[in-house]
Amino acid sequence: MDKKTLMENLARAAYEKGGFNGTWLYAENGEIVSKGACGFRDAEDTLPVREDTIFEMASVTKMFTATAVMLLVREGKLSLDDEYVKYFPDYPYPGVTVRHLLTHTSGMPEDFDTEDWVAPILEKERRIPACGEIIRFIRESGEPLDCAPGERFEYTDVGYCLLANLVEKLSGVRFEDFLKKYIFEPAGMKDSAVYHTRRDGRPSDRFARNMVLEDGKYVPSDVSERTAPYVVGSDGLNGCDYLYTTIFDMLAWDRALREEKVLTREEQAVMYTPVKLNGGGEYADEDGEGYGFGWGIAGDEKLGLIVSHSGGMPGLGTWFEHFVDTDRVLIFFRCRDYLDARAYWGFESGLEAIARDREPEPLVSIEDITVKDPDTSRWGSFCGKYEHPKDADFIIDEVCLKDGELWADAIIDGDETAFRLYPLGENEFGRKRGMLRLTFGDGCLSFDDVTCKKL
Repeated sequence: MDKKTLMENLARAAYEKGGFNGTWLYAENGEIVSKGACGFRDAEDTLPVREDTIFEMASVTKMFTATAVMLLVREGKLSLDDEYVKYFPDYPYPGVTVRHLLTHTSGMPEDFDTEDWVAPILEKERRIPACGEIIRFIRESGEPLDCAPGERFEYTDVGYCLLANLVEKLSGVRFEDFLKKYIFEPAGMKDSAVYHTRRDGRPSDRFARNMVLEDGKYVPSDVSERTAPYVVGSDGLNGCDYLYTTIFDMLAWDRALREEKVLTREEQAVMYTPVKLNGGGEYADEDGEGYGFGWGIAGDEKLGLIVSHSGGMPGLGTWFEHFVDTDRVLIFFRCRDYLDARAYWGFESGLEAIARDREPEPLVSIEDITVKDPDTSRWGSFCGKYEHPKDADFIIDEVCLKDGELWADAIIDGDETAFRLYPLGENEFGRKRGMLRLTFGDGCLSFDDVTCKKL
């Protein structure tokens, strides 16, 4: 299998079909098999993405926050089973331990969202709040725990912000400085640091701008009316995001883990152990993957233990996958919203297949599977308002015809949007920027096991 050519062809096809704009790297036994860059790192298409472009990592940062905690455990400055209130008495949830925060099992309310805290402060006070203010936000919310600590897994950025504050308090230095001195420098990560670029500016033009789609055009996420309040407002946080790095530095991190430059194998083994809930069973998601300390945990019959983490913010997506037992690493970053969801997911799943010694599936876009010259005689009968399913994050509000094409007005996570429906069959349609498959029946439409009547 020529992995180099397969990955290069996959990336090129994904870029051409609107599925990928960024960098990738795959290595085995420390040797780079495939790497590359495609697309642009600005909204005006004037600055090409380069292999040494610096990207924001979003939640890939969490593995470094967890590493910082483990280094403090090594020094005897805390125990994993210490309650957080031992160090921050104002924290309103006794019983929540450092281990609970690392594994997203604290039981803190599900609706705690950094956006709910930072955006109002940015809007009303015209300032970016500091990470140290987060306990005040939690206290002022007055919310009780959703469940007992350790009862269930619920992914949260807030928990990792609390851990960053803990690292600062016990080390006596800024979180940013701790990571640089004790993790990035020993690992040989020369271009890596925690930055707050919306607050302090970008240190160089090598930094990629994260770009979101608005009205068919790319806009930097920190100036978009839709995303700027969250993107800018959260820029003072730590622990959950704001590591900036390159594919080459993340390869250096892979080597540092294997060579025990930062963490011992024993310490890594603790971090790679899936969390057990109060009932005694290991947590596993719908794909059977567990979660440790800042790492998703999976296994492969042939390749052994595989740990990973993804990251996402408006306009960006990141992935770091560390094959523990077979000395492989897969890395890819993007700095633009993808235009075509099928092309993006085909790219992502294709890279993962190649890394596992499998041939990738052919990469397709919505245009590739759209019915050519469809029978449009019934399309008018599909138009109209539709009922809203209860407690749904995705709602088709109305279907209409525009210039001979079928369109849907929808509400996604509370935001109104409109998109073209592409014919995939007689009564079946798809969406370009999502994996939706929508089917029209007699006076109704169905998607995701939901059926909505026409009003």
